Amino acid sequence: MSTVSFNGSAENHQSFVLVGIPGMREYNSWMAFPLFVLYVLTLLGNLVILFVIKTEQSLHEPMYIFLSILACSDLGLSVATMPTMLGVYWFDSREISFNACITQMFFIHLFQWTESGILVAMAFDRFVAIRDPLRYTLLLPYTVIIKIGIAILSRGFCLLFPIPFLIKRLPFCRSNVLSHSYCLHPDAMKLACADIKVNMLYGLIIVVSTLGLDVVVILVSYILILQTVLSIASQTERLKALNTCVSHVCAILIFYVPMIGVTVVHRFGRHLSPIVHMLMANIYIAVPPVLNPIVYSVKMKQIRERIYKMFQ
Repeated sequence: MSTVSFNGSAENHQSFVLVGIPGMREYNSWMAFPLFVLYVLTLLGNLVILFVIKTEQSLHEPMYIFLSILACSDLGLSVATMPTMLGVYWFDSREISFNACITQMFFIHLFQWTESGILVAMAFDRFVAIRDPLRYTLLLPYTVIIKIGIAILSRGFCLLFPIPFLIKRLPFCRSNVLSHSYCLHPDAMKLACADIKVNMLYGLIIVVSTLGLDVVVILVSYILILQTVLSIASQTERLKALNTCVSHVCAILIFYVPMIGVTVVHRFGRHLSPIVHMLMANIYIAVPPVLNPIVYSVKMKQIRERIYKMFQ
């Protein structure tokens, strides 16, 4: 493992070591096949969603365009993480260069923050569709959707741009073994042999200004949606309106529940087996991208029928 001298006495690591099943490397291959299946299903499911939306003219509506952006984000997250995860579990290829690790953590966080922003945009989309259905497409034309997509991506990029520089300034002269089979900023910064208060403070600012704010906006959107639905006289129309939100609510739960679960386990579950931490970390990063296309394929009649015709 290549190292360079640091302050003349310590070594500054130029690579990190990823971890599979803690203390049970001989069983890593057992996790490899399920991850490979998830990877294939993620690629297949999201590509099918993109193909169906692109080729079916009736699906060229704001809701489905936002869904296609969500599928692209899921694909990006899978491509950024699965190669190293499969490398660790299948080939015991655990070492990752310092720059490759920084690049991976940047894109992991970028796609996650992007997905959170898309879920906010989709909540706004459902509010507009239910509040003013006759002017739905007029209020959300392609130009507005493109601007929203660019704003979401720009927000994530601008907020995360300092992260690689904040990590690169730190010396890593103790352990270089990470906690997962992929790189995350909180995981890497804990290994630094220097003051990481700046990294911690900036990470907290990012989380509060993105994920925290997004959750608040989504909750407010659904409060307004419920107020609008309750004002509808017909119970049938109420159920029909709420039914259009089911897929989006599932996507919200799929995204935020594993994230909250990992945070809780990391914060309060130190007494738990390392295998539990490993499973939660893998679920957090690998399961949401594969579940989103399944949920939307099952719950959205137009997509379900188009997929059925395509494979028929």
